Amino acid sequence: MPINNNPTTAANVAMSVAASALKAQQSRMRVIAENIANADSTAMTPGGDPYRRQTPVFQAETLGSGGKGVAMTKIAADETPFHTTYDPGHPAADAKGYVKTSNVDPLTEALDMRSAQRAYEANLNVIETARAMQTRTLDILKK
Repeated sequence: MPINNNPTTAANVAMSVAASALKAQQSRMRVIAENIANADSTAMTPGGDPYRRQTPVFQAETLGSGGKGVAMTKIAADETPFHTTYDPGHPAADAKGYVKTSNVDPLTEALDMRSAQRAYEANLNVIETARAMQTRTLDILKK
């Protein structure tokens, strides 16, 4: 992308890139919240599979403003193995008495959520700075 010396256009590109990142982080936080909500789930049937952790998949995209942004393209299932606990009295226990529980690790999800929140806040700061830059440019041009 060629360098543009127009501060207003540069600010618009920065805002559109940051806005795409805000949307991506918001989607990421929704996936994480779903994972946390289902962390303690078990299978519904004997020997069945419980909730499987979901992970967002992001991809770069070209924005209308000419910048490169990011978008969540899909939600993929985490293929790590399920945890098992011995509980022969549980309705979802298999023939050996083991119950499969979700592969969601609440600590990992909490760390991912915090990371997504920080990225969201950083992109909000980019938008605020770009707006301030536009406002300052217009103030200078008025003089």
